[in-house]
Amino acid sequence: MKDTIRKLAREKNAIILAHNYVPADIQDVAHLCGDSLELSIKAAETDADIIVFCGVRFMAETAAILSPEKTVLLPVEDAGCPMADMVTPEALKKRKAQLPGVPVVTYVNSTAAVKALSDICCTSANVIRVVESLDSEEILMTPDRNLALYAASHSSKRIHLWEGFCPFHNNLDRKTVAEAKKAHPNAFFIAHPECPPEVLIMADAVTSTSGMIRMAKESSHREFIIGTETGLLYPLQQACPDKIFHPASPEMYCPDMKKISLEILKSTLEKESGRVTVPEDIRIPALKAVRKMMAIKG
Repeated sequence: MKDTIRKLAREKNAIILAHNYVPADIQDVAHLCGDSLELSIKAAETDADIIVFCGVRFMAETAAILSPEKTVLLPVEDAGCPMADMVTPEALKKRKAQLPGVPVVTYVNSTAAVKALSDICCTSANVIRVVESLDSEEILMTPDRNLALYAASHSSKRIHLWEGFCPFHNNLDRKTVAEAKKAHPNAFFIAHPECPPEVLIMADAVTSTSGMIRMAKESSHREFIIGTETGLLYPLQQACPDKIFHPASPEMYCPDMKKISLEILKSTLEKESGRVTVPEDIRIPALKAVRKMMAIKG
């Protein structure tokens, strides 16, 4: 099956992207694995005609924003993100009217339509740099309140929160982390900034999924507790076969990320189904917000 998928991709000049949270067999067959923005940027730089994004809808939209000349396919068309759905364009317009002149920072884990209404985007890796880059002393952040609280803890600026969250990150609590630390007393605990503040203060380090892989490679520690979606344990183990990784909780599981299978991926390539497009009146302002973020160095 994997050979057939790779052959189809070659014949159609397609590049297969897999997010760090999708099943291991999908990561194995993909040309590139990583976090969503990193993958979209790399795909835009290739000469592929087709981008197959094994992830959720907002990721495929981001690829379409950056690569309008390419065909972007989402194998599982109903693979969504509950957090991205917690902010709508209508609700954001209303909140912006209540906070005139306050710039909007939007997490890349959001819909294209919400990005289009934002001044700048951010990732979990660069959120602090993005917040500090803005002249305003007040900022509205969407959609993740935990990421906003993390940024606020590293900034003197007033950050207005949006009441959105990632369900599986938000459900991780102090008690569960304490149990994991008790079970693995020598392990270094790395948490994702989408986790609640009560969890982040227990962490030895807070970083993005790509940051976790990089940190595990460079660290002298041999054992880790990982505070993010359990799918990340596979690329961590691939990158560091001599190290041990434990999930902070086995319940940190994203059902939408697990919907894809090799059969679905093969069918998507054969039929070129699940095309994702972003209308130009949304794509252009969304691209501006993404590019403004990408221009920030560091």
